[in-house]
Amino acid sequence: MTLPIVDEIEQLSHLELVALVKALIIENQQLRAELEKLRKPPASSGNSSLPSSRDKKRNIKGKRRKKHGPGFGHQRSIRPLVDNPDQVIEAAVQRCEHCQAGLEGVAAEKILRHQITELPPIKPIVIETRQHQVICPECHRVNRGVLPEELKRKGDFGPRLGAVAVYLRHQQHISYQRLRQVMEEIFGVSLSEGGIDGLMREAGLAAQAVAEEIKRRVVTSDIIGSDETSVRVKGRNWWEWVLVSARGIFHAIRSTRSAAVIAELMGNNRASCWVSDCFSAQLKAPAESFQLCLAHQLRDLQRLIELCPGFGWALQMQKLFRSVIHLRNRFESLTIDGFVRQAMQMEKRLDQLLEEQLIGKDARRLQRRFIKHRNRLFTFLHYPGVDPTNNACERALRPSVIHRKVTNGFRSEWGAHAYAAFRTIGSTARQRGERFFDELVKLFGLPISPHVPLQIP
Repeated sequence: MTLPIVDEIEQLSHLELVALVKALIIENQQLRAELEKLRKPPASSGNSSLPSSRDKKRNIKGKRRKKHGPGFGHQRSIRPLVDNPDQVIEAAVQRCEHCQAGLEGVAAEKILRHQITELPPIKPIVIETRQHQVICPECHRVNRGVLPEELKRKGDFGPRLGAVAVYLRHQQHISYQRLRQVMEEIFGVSLSEGGIDGLMREAGLAAQAVAEEIKRRVVTSDIIGSDETSVRVKGRNWWEWVLVSARGIFHAIRSTRSAAVIAELMGNNRASCWVSDCFSAQLKAPAESFQLCLAHQLRDLQRLIELCPGFGWALQMQKLFRSVIHLRNRFESLTIDGFVRQAMQMEKRLDQLLEEQLIGKDARRLQRRFIKHRNRLFTFLHYPGVDPTNNACERALRPSVIHRKVTNGFRSEWGAHAYAAFRTIGSTARQRGERFFDELVKLFGLPISPHVPLQIP
């Protein structure tokens, strides 16, 4: 486009000036579109769905700028003293260090308390049961002595020992070989890989029933969040699905990523709202309404901003999404009328941004996505309890991603399903503020008391 000289511009009418400005805007957007092809910003965890582990790490040059240790203003944490310690050692003063005068009868002006926490030597407790068998001389029937309930076990290991093995394997991602070493060197228990495998199978079968009960509570919830991640099973790509609700967290490992998995898990149940990303299988879930994860949309907008710095539409859309999330977080501090008024203003602003004419393939693609899912962007403003992001699901899947990277997957299908059941129990326990290890002990039965007598009458 050839611009007129200054004198010619002064002679232009109002309509001609408007047309000139529009032409310049279109030309500017076309130039931006050309720049998109020349410079593509690298994908990272800040502008895409890539994990932070895939980010390119920069070499540190010169002096480190980042401060090590706690941040400024961090309140010092001091371990509180235990009221009833297991052992108390008094260090009384017997004699003055300077004049050697006797101080046995002098009352202490001050007692300096210090507590040391130590582990006792770990030694396994071996309990032998001797079940007497007697033949009745009258009826010739065989009678056996009755064992306490907690000792009626077929296996050779108690519930706590089994729970420790499962915890180290599935929560701390320790391989069978390293687990054998840990059990022998720290706990003094000799376990073969076959014995470990037997403990995993026993706990896995018990965990399935507990996981099914958690699943029943989750799929009947009104608000459900869902996500999925890849997993290797028998050398093939499978998928781990997670359903998150206020009533529990359910994990399932399946061989497919299709919507049929959600249909199978949900059965005849239907949620009021489904929170997920834009994956097509998630958007086919049985639900009355949907909420797209705004964290994913903010990252995609950030990619567009890095592609075209200063791109007004992307900056305004990103600002709008952050403002609407902030509004939802301030719900309790606002009046109902004030919240509704601001929500309507943001809905109107969203419609205005979606009507703008954009140039550039990436910008138009993102705008088309928002237009297609217009009624799924701000659902959380109208339904209390709905979260604007899918972060809870991603947090629930993070341990599984670590397990996949450390162990490289599962060699058997039963191992994959057992792990999903363990993750269901562990995630739900953490959601409730309970200890995962205590839940694992329950899977093996009643804990054995160390004071059970060896001679059983």
